[in-house]
Amino acid sequence: MRLELGLDTFGDVTRGADGQMLSHAQVIRNVIDEAVLADQLGVDFFGVGEHHRADFAVSAPEVVLAAIAARTKRIRLGSAVTVLSSDDPIRVFQRFATVDAASNGRAEVILGRGSFTESFPLFGFKLDQYETLFEDKLDLFAELVNSDEVTWSGTTRPPLANQHVYPPIETGNLVTWIGVGGSPQSVVRAVRYDMPLMLAIIGGDPERFKPYVDLYHRAYAEIKRPAKPIGVHSPGYVAASDEQAREDIWGDYKQMRDRIGKERGWPPMERREFDQEVDHGSLYVGSPETVAKKIAKTAKALGLSRFDMKYSAGPLPHEKLMSCIELYGTKVIPMVREMLK
Repeated sequence: MRLELGLDTFGDVTRGADGQMLSHAQVIRNVIDEAVLADQLGVDFFGVGEHHRADFAVSAPEVVLAAIAARTKRIRLGSAVTVLSSDDPIRVFQRFATVDAASNGRAEVILGRGSFTESFPLFGFKLDQYETLFEDKLDLFAELVNSDEVTWSGTTRPPLANQHVYPPIETGNLVTWIGVGGSPQSVVRAVRYDMPLMLAIIGGDPERFKPYVDLYHRAYAEIKRPAKPIGVHSPGYVAASDEQAREDIWGDYKQMRDRIGKERGWPPMERREFDQEVDHGSLYVGSPETVAKKIAKTAKALGLSRFDMKYSAGPLPHEKLMSCIELYGTKVIPMVREMLK
């Protein structure tokens, strides 16, 4: 199977040419320009994350994706991820069905619980219902994807009886992935709903996720159905040389990592930890050849159908992100394709 190669962004708030942080509005406009460039260069997929905090500009990825759809021709467009637990499954489906219509069938959605929890108090949900909300809402979303007329009952909202939801998907079903951060229960859940698996691997040797891949295939074998595709989302950055790539991203990556880590009780990141992740972990940082070799290795080890590189990293400026996208599209993707022949 041909490996699809995509790019993801969280719309990180970035520095401008004067060193000052850009407005959220300008960052959103820049994300749209980044997606347009990715489309022009033949990148397969462009994913936009959902967050509700000061350091990320995108809280409504579907609106950004619709704007991108109007300026692109072929690239597939999706979320990275949609925090289903704190949203309404029907509205999520309607918004992505609308993006699908606007893009002539190019929309995808990656559903997850999210590693950030700001959306829960914002929308009036209790964190102690973290698991229950996701399970219940995913069950409803699966019905929406698989049926034109929905009859459903759960525990977190009133039931539905013979309900039609509009607009319908024009051609076939909405491509729906389950985003997984590393729990066996989430892997089995994806199989139960017959959905492709997107592994978020943001640290450590990516091959440590092989047991989850094996579990996914075993679970499908038990129900005697062919397995759906498996993808990986990991951070990375491409520059002309390994040295330039590391120096370009190190300070901004550390700033982002330390800010989030402080909230979660992690110690500040040291340079040797960063270099270890680049050399042996899940940071795809380097020259086009270095990054291509690492992607190809991961794709072979895990049997991937999709690899999405999260190219934004804290305040790393838009101009450097555009250069990274250009190298990814013109150099990395052709190299990976050649390596996987």
